[in-house]
Amino acid sequence: MIFIPAIDLIDGKCVRLLQGDYSKKTQYTGDPVDIAVSFQDQGTKYIHIVDLDAAKDGSSGNRKVIKKIIGAVSIPVEVGGGVRNRERINILLDSGADRIILGTIIIKEQSFVQELVDEFGDRLAAGIDAKNGIVRISGWTEKGNIKSIDLGKRVKQMGFSLIIYTDIVADGMMRGPNIIEVKKMAQKTELPVIASGGISSIEDVKKIKQLEKYGVSGVISGKAIYEGVISVKEAREALQEGD
Repeated sequence: MIFIPAIDLIDGKCVRLLQGDYSKKTQYTGDPVDIAVSFQDQGTKYIHIVDLDAAKDGSSGNRKVIKKIIGAVSIPVEVGGGVRNRERINILLDSGADRIILGTIIIKEQSFVQELVDEFGDRLAAGIDAKNGIVRISGWTEKGNIKSIDLGKRVKQMGFSLIIYTDIVADGMMRGPNIIEVKKMAQKTELPVIASGGISSIEDVKKIKQLEKYGVSGVISGKAIYEGVISVKEAREALQEGD
């Protein structure tokens, strides 16, 4: 299992939201590029980036900053947020992104997404963000009108090979991850699942580790790192992640 530190971007700055609420934003000091390099220096093997500006309105968002981050590190980077057309996928891949996360577009343009999966294959991951078991889209500002587990089964049928599952109620709250829903997503879809949302301690990381046997392959954390509650090194050790 792999530990993946997160960089969420608004206006070129590193931020965290509470339960996806743009009005409840904490902005952290430091250049996102420097933060990414520090994660790499601490031994992380992967970085997770979300463009919250693009996620909210489909704009070009933080594309330039993302390109700088990717260029500054030698480890793989996955990018999500506002990826709703082939052009943006190509731009991000050309910028060096290892994997692109699709979310809203899976709900709104299923036939088109099927074309994208057929074309890009494992370079795409399905981002499923849910609140109380119901999918949210457009930067979590809209209801997707489908249960998260049902969407998980759908993306498997479409050919996705990885799900990144975020529990919105837990996200940014540092009260612990939704172990039950993460486990259910992995079991019901039989796809590798990366869990996101709610990590508040090394004990939480260890709890996610216990789900590895069900197909949970990674855990993403952001706020707990920025608040100094856990370190990348400690989290990697808790997951018994090798060098």
